[in-house]
Amino acid sequence: MDQITFPNQNQQPMAAAPEARLHFLDYWRVIRIRKAIIITVFLITAIIATAVTFILPESYVSTCKLKIENEVADAGFGSSPTPAQTMYDPYFIQTTFEIINSQLVLSNVIATLNLNVEWGKKFFNGETLKTTETMEILKGRMALSPVKNTKLIQISVYSDDKNECARIANAVAEAYKNYRFDTRARYQGSGLKVLQEMYLAESNQIELAQKNIEELRDKLGIHDEVSVSSPTPTIDSDMMKKYHDEMLEGERSFKDQQMQFEQLTAIGNTNAPMLRDVLPTIVSDGALSDLLSQYREAQRSLTSKRVDYGTNNIEVQRVEKLIAQLDQQITERVGGTMKGLETQVSAKKASLDLLKQNVEDAKVMDKLNAVKYQPYYDEKLKKEDLKRTHELTNAKILAESLDTKIPRTQMVQVTDPAEPAKTPIKPNKTLNIVLGLIFGLIMGIGLAFFIEYLDTSVKTIDDVERTFNAPVLGVIPQNIGYLISDGSESKHAEAYRVLRTNLLFSRREEKFNTIVVVSAGAGEGKSTTTINLATVFAQAGNRVLIVDSDLRRPTLHKIFKVSNNLGLTNYLLKQNTIAEVVQTTPLATLDFMASGKLPNSSMGILGSSQMKEMINELKQRYDFIFFDSPPILGVSDASILASEVDMVMQVIQYRRYPQLMTIRAKQMIEKVGGNFVGMVLNNINMSQDEGYYYYSGYYHDYYYSRSPAEQEAEAKGLPAADKKDGGDTETTTKQKR
Repeated sequence: MDQITFPNQNQQPMAAAPEARLHFLDYWRVIRIRKAIIITVFLITAIIATAVTFILPESYVSTCKLKIENEVADAGFGSSPTPAQTMYDPYFIQTTFEIINSQLVLSNVIATLNLNVEWGKKFFNGETLKTTETMEILKGRMALSPVKNTKLIQISVYSDDKNECARIANAVAEAYKNYRFDTRARYQGSGLKVLQEMYLAESNQIELAQKNIEELRDKLGIHDEVSVSSPTPTIDSDMMKKYHDEMLEGERSFKDQQMQFEQLTAIGNTNAPMLRDVLPTIVSDGALSDLLSQYREAQRSLTSKRVDYGTNNIEVQRVEKLIAQLDQQITERVGGTMKGLETQVSAKKASLDLLKQNVEDAKVMDKLNAVKYQPYYDEKLKKEDLKRTHELTNAKILAESLDTKIPRTQMVQVTDPAEPAKTPIKPNKTLNIVLGLIFGLIMGIGLAFFIEYLDTSVKTIDDVERTFNAPVLGVIPQNIGYLISDGSESKHAEAYRVLRTNLLFSRREEKFNTIVVVSAGAGEGKSTTTINLATVFAQAGNRVLIVDSDLRRPTLHKIFKVSNNLGLTNYLLKQNTIAEVVQTTPLATLDFMASGKLPNSSMGILGSSQMKEMINELKQRYDFIFFDSPPILGVSDASILASEVDMVMQVIQYRRYPQLMTIRAKQMIEKVGGNFVGMVLNNINMSQDEGYYYYSGYYHDYYYSRSPAEQEAEAKGLPAADKKDGGDTETTTKQKR
């Protein structure tokens, strides 16, 4: 809520109070205050729920449990598969539900139980129903549900007759079972007929295939009856493997010899003497080895003789001639050996090429034969396939023929037949009553908080300080009596003492001693507050006067039990003096001035100069003067008094009038220039609003635990007397304001 502030000519505006936040105790306070509404709504709802529960007709339910298996292909090839061998269909359960709810099943149930007539008598005054109408009623009373992770389903039927719902549930299960049996029988008959037709067609195809085979065999001149798929090849797998191994070995040997020859040729082209030395190590040639040995020996001999005889010696020349002959022979021998190696390489390559060519020729021949004779062998394969299929079809016919005679696995099996229920399922009396109680409690609490939300009256001190921007001088409990008769020992006197203290501290000057107590509307407790506050001042030793300035509806003289013949109006009309209109009370320090009779010609008398003179004179005679006024929103008298006295105090009735009304009253006080000092929150229920306990109850418990003498001394602001108790001395001193 936004902060609302009002201009005040005589006092400084208070600081904006922080936004209030609801505490758990605030919710509990609302519940306690509105407990009558909550209890009333709770009881009404509970009674209605209980009554409706016992009025509602009883309803029973019976459940039949079925085990269902998926369909199998009865006319397939091979032996008939069992249901366990078939793949689970995730849509099978839902399909089953739709079939059970279909006309194929329910119409048989209606016919078996004669429901058109029975329900016509029961619900439509004997008028026979149509099957479609009865079917809709039956669907509304039937519920289908699967048993989780099983092949079981439940058929539940609701009715006000426990025997009827059991009969219907069992009839629905039996009708679905018959539907599945009849459907299977039709499929078996049609499947067997199809198989027999297939068998006859396959026999004709086999005969035709055999005729084609004989014609092709004569045409192609085939005598091979061993192989069925293809003619016998020229090179079988063993021969092909042998040839393959020979080709690998020939290629390896050829590549080794070719590489050796190429290496030797390269050496001979670059370094012929080196070839002479290398060739004997690669090719076994004894003659070449002997020539090389003789050549080396002649070389050594030539070297020796040249040293001994010189170069022109005949022995030297003979050795040189021998070396030349040996060199020629070695060269010729090396060339012959290389030619031989070349010839071997060429022969190896020719042999390998011949082997490859033979293999390729055999393959080509086999391919030509395969193409030529393939129609014959294709026809033989076709015949063999037809014979196998023919045998399977014949076996299936025999199996299906036996299936019609041998009991098969049941596709639908009733595992738990429905039985009449022992107790009704609806209404659930305990649940309905409990829900009614809970709903009633929720409704009551909700209504209480809704009314609290709509209630804009003053509820807490925070409401006053936040909404009106005004201090709270006192909090007055409920059921307050008059302190002038109850005495200072009254349990509620301390609330007014707190109010007196706060009021004294709120006045800006010591000379301010005239106070008017106002309220926005009637019945807010301003008269009681005026009397009790004045009594507390008087009990504290102050000389106090109460003036009943509510000229239109005076009530204070009745409380003091005095006459209203003389009073304020008599003085203002100059008919009597102050001494003549002031009356005494049982309290010596408290005087009272009644309102007096109000003539019709004296309207506005409170705003006269005589009134101001009287106030000034009373200020001299009394310590404090209290004026009781009419409601400020009703007449102008309260506004006039507010402008003439020193201080104005407003009483707010707890939870009585809207806040806007109180705001308007405060604005009127400020507009006439009244010195507004604060508000009094009146008629608080301390038992419901624990938050106010600390404003009154706590101090009451503390204060009235003391002796009467201490209470009286403290009420007058005097030091308490010393008191001995068991040898201990306790001195209690209360500081006087």
